[in-house]
Amino acid sequence: MSPISVRGFAAASATAVTAVGSVVGIASGSSAQPGGAEATAVGATLLADIPAGQQAQVQTESLTQQADAQAVQADASAKKAAEEAARKAAAQTAVAKKADAEKAAKEAKERAEAKTTSASSSSSSGSSQGGSSSIPVQSSYTTAQIKAIAAQIVPGGQLQCFSNIVERESGWNYQAVNPSSGAYGLMQALPGSKMSSVGADWRTNPATQIKWGLNYMNSVYGSPCDAWTYWQANHAY
Repeated sequence: MSPISVRGFAAASATAVTAVGSVVGIASGSSAQPGGAEATAVGATLLADIPAGQQAQVQTESLTQQADAQAVQADASAKKAAEEAARKAAAQTAVAKKADAEKAAKEAKERAEAKTTSASSSSSSGSSQGGSSSIPVQSSYTTAQIKAIAAQIVPGGQLQCFSNIVERESGWNYQAVNPSSGAYGLMQALPGSKMSSVGADWRTNPATQIKWGLNYMNSVYGSPCDAWTYWQANHAY
């Protein structure tokens, strides 16, 4: 018999002894209390006479009680573990949401800054181009005059890069025509008619061509210097 069975059996036996002692005491009219010596003696005699089948029942009941207690404890442990897992999952979700929010805020800030920079660049370009309105229209222009016009239109920090491209594309000839492609003017626009978006005099006015070229470099590459970097790698822009 296992230690668990012995404890269960002992508990049941003690109950049986107490109960039998009480009955015997009452039946005999004895004034002794249930816990007296007589009840104990009778109970001890009856304990030895408990049938083996009843002993097995006592053992079964003891094991059942122990299993029930263990099941209750297991349920409590499982509930605690589930609650802890739920807390951890909630914490991880909160961290992930915070990271997503910070990323979205950063991207929004970058877009706003880029928009501000673009607007500032456009404003600066427009201001520079506005200054060209005082450039007189002539029937013809020398290279020096065209370069002077470019200096009035193109921002100072971008002028050298702009000049590098014009030098290689047309040699500052505002009426240059590529015989194979038909590209035209200082910037070798293809087709040349694209420059009409700035002015109808795109064929004869280098100021119109320079304005168009600056707008093109800013919109496609970001600036004349970025366009020049591309040109050096590809010999075209």
